[in-house]
Amino acid sequence: MSDIEKVKKLREATGAGFKDCNLAIKESGGDLDKAIEILRVKGISKASKKMSRDAKEGVVVVSGDENKTSVIEVNCETDFVAKNDDFISFVKELSELNNQHNSNQDELKKAVMKNGQSVDDNLVALIAKIGEKITIGKSKTIENTSGINNHYLHTVVKDNVAKLAVLVSLDTNDKSDTVKSFGKQLSMHIAASNPLALETNLIEQTVIDKEQELVAEELKNSGKPEEIAKKISLGKMNKFKEENALLTQAWVMEPKKKVQDIVKELSIADLKIKEFFRIKIGE
Repeated sequence: MSDIEKVKKLREATGAGFKDCNLAIKESGGDLDKAIEILRVKGISKASKKMSRDAKEGVVVVSGDENKTSVIEVNCETDFVAKNDDFISFVKELSELNNQHNSNQDELKKAVMKNGQSVDDNLVALIAKIGEKITIGKSKTIENTSGINNHYLHTVVKDNVAKLAVLVSLDTNDKSDTVKSFGKQLSMHIAASNPLALETNLIEQTVIDKEQELVAEELKNSGKPEEIAKKISLGKMNKFKEENALLTQAWVMEPKKKVQDIVKELSIADLKIKEFFRIKIGE
């Protein structure tokens, strides 16, 4: 096999550029396996240089079924790469593995992909091939043995790959179409309304404190008497909690009603919203 043919073969095997492949063939004395190893090592150094850049674009990918659903975020630098075929096939396979490993990222990075290489090695190779920083972001698995999971994808890039994803877990023995339809609608509501917690008392204290500071600052310059300012502050804080807890939010499809009213109206005795997770690229 001539050197040119070897370079061609090496390019097909690694996806690296002509110049890099040509150098690797020369360096390895024409040994293809050695050349692949040389490129892999160089890929790592190339990849580490790229890791200092910002990766604010990317996708979220959902996998699983109604009893166990997972989502994983994969970031890159440009929207152009987020639509690249190699990137898409990597994130899809990664998403399936993530569901198998229950979003345990230490396990996931060591997991073996279809080509026999680990997730970490494939990630390094993809960075070297595409030429952008690519990182694995947040991930979440919701298991549900006493009900049903649902999900919603917004701004779909391809199939189960999107820019925003919502997972919702409902607790109920009822597996009817009514429940499934409510689960879908609730996922869409969460995508639009971005609740911070399920109930008002579950909103993180740091978030409450920050809002309280903003309200205090606003009222400090209003010139209102202290007693009135306290009442206004309390009212504003209650409104903030109500608007940011899922159960007390105005139902997107019928804003005069709250989410908890819609749950009641379904008249399914054991129906409860168990948990939810919303993730959007760039947030």
